[in-house]
Amino acid sequence: MNIMEKGTGIMAGALFAAIALTGCGTEAAKADAMVATGDDGVVESGRYTLDPETPAWKLDTKEDSELTWYVNADWWNTSWGEDVVTGKMKEDLKVNINFLVGDDTKLNTFFAGEDMPDMITIFDASSQVAQKADTWAYSLQELADNYDPYFYKVAAEDTLNWFKLADGNTYGYADYSNTQADYDSDLLPAKTAFAIRDDVYEAIGKPSMESQEDFLAALGMIKEQFPDLVPLGFNNFETDGTSSLGDTLQDYLGVKIVNDDNSHYNRNLDEDYLSWVHTLSEAYRAGYINDDSFTDDNTAWQEKLTIGKYACIMVDGTAQQSGFLTQFTGDTGHAYIAIDGPKSTTGNTPKLNQAGISGWMVTYVSKTCKDPAKAIQLYTYLLDEEGEILTNFGIEGETYVVNEDGSFSLTQEMKDLQSADNDRFKKEIRIGEFIPFGHDKYKALSRDSFPDSIKQMQEWGKGKLYPHFVLENAVPDAGTPEARNYAAIKTFWSTTLVSLIRSGSDEEFDQTLEAYKQFLDENGWDDIEAAMTEKIKANAEKLGN
Repeated sequence: MNIMEKGTGIMAGALFAAIALTGCGTEAAKADAMVATGDDGVVESGRYTLDPETPAWKLDTKEDSELTWYVNADWWNTSWGEDVVTGKMKEDLKVNINFLVGDDTKLNTFFAGEDMPDMITIFDASSQVAQKADTWAYSLQELADNYDPYFYKVAAEDTLNWFKLADGNTYGYADYSNTQADYDSDLLPAKTAFAIRDDVYEAIGKPSMESQEDFLAALGMIKEQFPDLVPLGFNNFETDGTSSLGDTLQDYLGVKIVNDDNSHYNRNLDEDYLSWVHTLSEAYRAGYINDDSFTDDNTAWQEKLTIGKYACIMVDGTAQQSGFLTQFTGDTGHAYIAIDGPKSTTGNTPKLNQAGISGWMVTYVSKTCKDPAKAIQLYTYLLDEEGEILTNFGIEGETYVVNEDGSFSLTQEMKDLQSADNDRFKKEIRIGEFIPFGHDKYKALSRDSFPDSIKQMQEWGKGKLYPHFVLENAVPDAGTPEARNYAAIKTFWSTTLVSLIRSGSDEEFDQTLEAYKQFLDENGWDDIEAAMTEKIKANAEKLGN
């Protein structure tokens, strides 16, 4: 999910300094708000009594809790209690929430002053905000022990361990934090596919496209029989500097994630991968790849998906593209289907990535929180199955029904509303929109979670997912020479990859590749790899590897 980088760009410097100020203004508020629960389990002199087998929100007698929750994203929907989902949350939790939104500049102001929100959600688990959370946020262990021990039943232990700081406590919890157990469950949907138009595939005789020779031969048949189509397309380079031909293709080919000793491995120089990049260069020279594919912005890419302009596509983020794929099917009666495309020349099997253990939105409870008991109850409520079903499907009988096989389906009324007026559906129902603490596995409860246009692609991807946890947050620390050089190398690789594919000869291909290797040497690659290896090994230790 490349959108994980949204809203995280400028915090490292000034915010680091601002965090140091928080200790001055929060201790008094902390003493007032945090009331430790004694051995008798009685919370705040009789508010409720702890029961490890019962979520605290079901025990709490307080009727008028209020929380201020800041989300570091301008696009977040700030309404509360005005839709089916948050209306039910408000009723169950007996809490009013005032949402605040903004960007990194606004987030910085909270740490520079004393008026901190009760809860804060950010989008970068490796930022200074996250790494210094012990100075401004309550640990989740402290909150759970004092206010809601049921939290431990619904929080993933692997996620809590992943987010632990040096003091052994965890301060933030992420949505869409997938663990090894989640990957093993086969409930996570694949988001990557090599797809081809079904009518094109049928017309050229459904050939294999796994070997480099067969791949090129099939593209040749497409060019000959369907001259109005672009034989091969891929995600736009605007959204991700390497499109779906960088990490995505590497994952598809099963390129190893790290070395056997958990040291960093430069996947860009993997020989198997480079042999396929060379094949893409051959495809370009033969006219199977259009020059526009390297310059199209996201809008142009999606427009071409809608009209089925590409015969074949290496696509990442199928869920995000599903609407355009659906429109193509609706307009033409045809569909894109996943097939076994480019295959490793060395016998590797695919290692397709999905959301990692670091998740996306990371939520904290500040030490100035007016009602820390209600805050941790909110965590428990949303992580528990009851809350997950509510946020994903709404209310049984009102917005969804349970089928005989135990699966969930939206009611026909909800399906009609979603189809006819999706904006109203989002505003008034809000199913699938309230995502802090959300998790992919609950989408597997319903056939309605994803449109028909990508279900076959997801089915093809079963058994091909492989966690990349060990690589998460492993880039050099912001502000270091290694970080600056790494950013330069990453940008240089983006242009190198395009130049490799568009090379006019094998000699030009080799020269371009050599220039990349030289750029690595000139920009401290050995030091970068050392820094990344240190982080990878620390990740491996967290994961027990």
